[in-house]
Amino acid sequence: MQTDHLKALGFNDVKEQIAGYAHTDQAKQTILALKPSMNEKWIEQSMIEVEEAIKVLAVSSSVPIHTLDDVAYLLKQAKKGIFIRADQMARVISFLDHCHKLKRFMFDKEWMAPVISSFAYSIEDMANLEQQINHSIRNGQVDDYASKDLSYLRRQIGVLTDRLKSRINQLAKGSKYATYLQEHTVTERNGRYVLAVKRAYRTKVKGTILDTSASGSTLFIEPAELESIQEEINLYQLSEAAEVERILFELTEAILEHEPALMTAIDVMHHYDVIFSKAKYCRDIAANKPVITTNKTIKLINAHHPALAGDAVPLTLELDRSNRALVITGPNTGGKTVAIKTVGLLTVMAQAGLLIPADQASHIAIFQHVFVDIGDGQSIADNLSTFSSRLRSIIKILQEANQYSLVLLDELGSGTDPSEGMGLAITILKQLFKKGATILATTHYSEVKGFAEQTPGFLNAAMEFELETLKPTYRLLLGATGQSQAFEIALKLGLHPDLVDDAYSLTYGEQGNYKARYSEEELCQEELKRQITVNHYRNTVKKGKNEVKAIFSQGDNVTITATNETGIVYKGPDQFGNYLVQIKGIKKSFNHKRLKLLIPASELYPDDYDFDIIFKSKDYRKIKKDQARKHLEDVWLEEED
Repeated sequence: MQTDHLKALGFNDVKEQIAGYAHTDQAKQTILALKPSMNEKWIEQSMIEVEEAIKVLAVSSSVPIHTLDDVAYLLKQAKKGIFIRADQMARVISFLDHCHKLKRFMFDKEWMAPVISSFAYSIEDMANLEQQINHSIRNGQVDDYASKDLSYLRRQIGVLTDRLKSRINQLAKGSKYATYLQEHTVTERNGRYVLAVKRAYRTKVKGTILDTSASGSTLFIEPAELESIQEEINLYQLSEAAEVERILFELTEAILEHEPALMTAIDVMHHYDVIFSKAKYCRDIAANKPVITTNKTIKLINAHHPALAGDAVPLTLELDRSNRALVITGPNTGGKTVAIKTVGLLTVMAQAGLLIPADQASHIAIFQHVFVDIGDGQSIADNLSTFSSRLRSIIKILQEANQYSLVLLDELGSGTDPSEGMGLAITILKQLFKKGATILATTHYSEVKGFAEQTPGFLNAAMEFELETLKPTYRLLLGATGQSQAFEIALKLGLHPDLVDDAYSLTYGEQGNYKARYSEEELCQEELKRQITVNHYRNTVKKGKNEVKAIFSQGDNVTITATNETGIVYKGPDQFGNYLVQIKGIKKSFNHKRLKLLIPASELYPDDYDFDIIFKSKDYRKIKKDQARKHLEDVWLEEED
């Protein structure tokens, strides 16, 4: 499956969330590289593993998983002939200890998780190796008793060091150098014992200068009397270092002898980390194991998108070989896009071996491809480029789709002329269906709904809309055809039934039935309530030979639909139905189709209101007022538009 289609469904987000549960970097990389499979046996096996892991987590959430990167790196270095240092041996010991704990942990869960507990049998018993390392390493250092030679050498170093301390203390407190010393205490420089000698008496104390004070007045000298003892210590230390290196090489060799067993343990530990990361995610989204089918049957029962909270309205739908194309209609923000993305994402998750947030009786089909074309629909200015981009995407889908493809199309044919978009939508659906693809598409076109209603293999579905609250319920109704609900909403908000019926007949070519919902008495009441609105639509202005309906009056507060700005109608309409609208003090021309009445002037201003206060400048109003009272010589009143 193509990466961009998986990303559009949100599969990358799912993988990142699962990776967040992993303990090891190796497991995180494996999870992020996870891809859907068409191997039914692998899918089933993976789901069983996750299902058993969830049962284990219900009993104990603490699984002894160890970091793997350090051990793998140490083995790699050892194979190059580099011995493992004593402090690094502690990491190997920790890993071996976790292997033992993991085996015991999984063996205890064999009754509830027989499949994944069996993986622990692959971890060999490496108790001898662990014992050998523990015998030689203690607190990150090679132990004194790692070998007899090392024990002897360190004892000799200890005896000589004590003799050295005793001798230098005698020199520091004795009378031989008493006059030459800055202080009568023994200090240490670079691991060697020294006396603090005054610089003026440098020649009086024979020995090696190892350091000076910050002022330079004191020299730290190792007396010549200690040279023979120090040389003997140095020889023993060289022998000690060689013996420590020999022991570490011996331990490294023992570890390399267990390399196959260690690599197997690393793989098992890694596999457990991946499984339990998947299980923690699936547990958190209340996922279950679906039935995997190869006959194109998709049956989701009470499914929900994993990114949505638990109170999301569940999705239930069913498609099979006889009905493998679903056309979903309904109002904007009603949940159509979420519905098809949920089907696509849950399909991909299942094929990646994950459980899905749906009832256990749900069925998921295996597909070779899941194609997605979902537009954002957020920018009017980008409609053309968006349409072109989406059309290129659909053309590519048409070229690659086959009988093993699941195709998800959102608002098919949108972004262009409605009649042309409708024709393209139906043609594309027909071609995809002919190629054998399983299809889920959303649309607003009534013709597409009619096509689906009349074509075998197609099903209609609608997103439910609650007219009482004017809110979508996000519930999918199979077999129903939804409307955009524009007429119902307009009626609910107070538009006169006559106008709604007229709009319906213009749209669908048949008489609407909205007026019939009201009794004569109710219509009279509605008539009174809506008188202002109706009068606006019935006003007529004569402009030469053209007759233009005056939809808006001066002072009406309107919304410019393209930009959602508000303004006040100044004058109009002209013979083309254009109005001058003042927005933030600037007058602009808009066609009546681009304007929407917000508040009529009759509700905002009294009948005798002087609109010059709104539309004219202060200077204009002053000149007009002065001219009304008397004649002004050489003063002209220029009209402001």
